[in-house]
Amino acid sequence: MSATAFGIAPMAPDAADLPQRIISEPVAHEAVSSQLEALAAHELTLSRNDLTRPSDTADSLLKRMGVTDAAAANFLRRDPVARRLLDGRSGKMVQVVADGDGRLVSLVARYAAESTDSTASQFTRLTVERDGSSWRSRIALAPLQSQVRLASGTVQSSFFAASDEARIPDAIAAQMAEMFAADIDFHRELRKGDTFSIVYEALTADGEPITWNQGTGRVLAAEFVNGGKAYQSVWYSDAGGRGAYFGFDGQSKRRTFLASPMEFSRITSGFAMRFHPIMQTWRAHRGVDYGAPTGTAVRSVADGVVTFAGVQNGYGNVIEIRHTNDRSTLYAHLSRIGVRKGERVSQGETIGAVGSTGWATGPHLHFEFKVDGQQQDPLKIAKSSEAVTISSAQRADFTARALTYKAQLALAQTISGAHGAGD
Repeated sequence: MSATAFGIAPMAPDAADLPQRIISEPVAHEAVSSQLEALAAHELTLSRNDLTRPSDTADSLLKRMGVTDAAAANFLRRDPVARRLLDGRSGKMVQVVADGDGRLVSLVARYAAESTDSTASQFTRLTVERDGSSWRSRIALAPLQSQVRLASGTVQSSFFAASDEARIPDAIAAQMAEMFAADIDFHRELRKGDTFSIVYEALTADGEPITWNQGTGRVLAAEFVNGGKAYQSVWYSDAGGRGAYFGFDGQSKRRTFLASPMEFSRITSGFAMRFHPIMQTWRAHRGVDYGAPTGTAVRSVADGVVTFAGVQNGYGNVIEIRHTNDRSTLYAHLSRIGVRKGERVSQGETIGAVGSTGWATGPHLHFEFKVDGQQQDPLKIAKSSEAVTISSAQRADFTARALTYKAQLALAQTISGAHGAGD
C-alpha cells in the first residue's frame, strides 16, 4: 500500500510581504455657516398617522396630528368631499404631511369602501392637497393588496394576551381560536407555555395594514401546541372555490357541530354544579353560559330544523333546533329571534342575538345540547362529532399545499422565536 500527498502553492503573494505606505492629505469641507444656510433653506416636512375618533372635529384632528393650520381646518369643514373625513364611522386611517411651520401639505384618509356595489377587495381613498394658496380634494376607490404574514407566540396568561404580544390582529386570533375549538377548550385547557405559529393574510391599503373589519384576511395555516400535543390546520379550497380548514392528515376541522354558538367568547358558567344567582341555591347547570354584549350574533352550531322560536318562562326568548340522530340545541335569553318554527338552518347561520330576557342578571347566552332529550356537555359533543376527509382525487394537491404551509409555520417559529411576529 502506498500513499501520495499533494501540496498546492498559493498563486498570490502573502499580504504581509507586500510594501506598505501611508498617504495623508487634507480634506476640504464647506464652512459651517454655508452648511447652516443650506439646512435652513431645506424644507422640512413632518408625516404622521392616526385614526379618526368619534369626538373628532377638523380642528381637534389636525391639532392631534401636529398641524396648526386654520385655513386647512376651514377647508375640511366646508368642502363637500373633505367633509366625508369626519362623516360616518370613525376609525378612518389618516396620514398627514405638514411643513416646518405646522401648515398642512397633504392629507390622505383610507377607509372601508363607501360604494354599495363595491367588494371587500377595495377601499376608499380621500385626498386633500395644498395647491398654492388654495386646496384640492378628490375621492376614489382603490384595490386592496394582500400580504402573507407569519407570527408565533407563547401563552403566559391567556391566548389573546399572547396574540396581542405577537401583534396578531384580534380578528385573526379569533379565527385561530375558532379553528381549534373542537380540539382545544380555550377556556379550561390552555396551559402556560403552550405555543402557536400562524400564517395569515393581511389586507393593506397603499401598503398600510387596514383596521376595519373587512381587512382581517384569512388564516392560511396554524399550529397550536397544547400540553405538549400539536394540532395543525390549513386552509384548502377546491377547483370550484369552496374552501375549509383541514389538519395535515386531511381530516376536516369543520365537524358536524361547532364548539360554540358564537365566535370566540367568554364562558361565564360551564356544564357543572353552580350557585344560581337568582334562586340563591346550588343547582346542576345543564348548559353553558356565554357572556357577551346585547346584540352579539348567535349562530346555529349545526344544520337542522327550528322546532321552537318564542318565549319560555325563565329562558325568555328561546330558539330550539332539531339536528340528526335525536340531537337538539337550545339558545336562551335572546334579545332577538331571527328564525321561525319549521325553518331549516345551516351550520354557522345567524339565528338571533344575545340578550337578557327571562331570568337573567345580565346579557348572556344560555346554550344547551340534548341527546334523546337529555342535556350533554356541548364541548364534549363538538369534539366527538363527525368530520369529513379530503377526497382521494384531491389528496395529491392537498399534500403539496400542506407541505408548503408546514415550511412556512416552521419559518414563523424560527423568525419569531415563539415570542413575536415577523413579516
